[in-house]
Amino acid sequence: MMICPKCKSTMELLTYEGVEVDRCIGCKGLWIDGGEMEALRIRKAATHIDIGEPSSATEVRERDKFACPRCSGGMVRMVDLNQSHIWYEKCSSCGGLFYDAGEFRDLSENTIWDFFKDLFTPERK
Repeated sequence: MMICPKCKSTMELLTYEGVEVDRCIGCKGLWIDGGEMEALRIRKAATHIDIGEPSSATEVRERDKFACPRCSGGMVRMVDLNQSHIWYEKCSSCGGLFYDAGEFRDLSENTIWDFFKDLFTPERK
């Protein structure tokens, strides 16, 4: 059983078309193992697995130092190159990814609204 790296709640195992994803029952963040990202990036998959609202994780988003829930490696803060308002974390050891609630769903589509989000999102430090 995996524990959420941000809020320390239990994570539930989901399967979408044969790909396993862990979703936090507390903050609704998502853990995606390294190499499984592209299989899930389609809008239908993202809508199915990312059910959290971005505002539900506001206080959790602020935590920037935590260990990988899979291998205890260090997590590196990342910014999506195509949508700079999307901030996520990547394990420097196993390559797993953690997305806060709503981020993965947002990543699966690129709209005019995303353009404005990118303009007004502060630089990630």
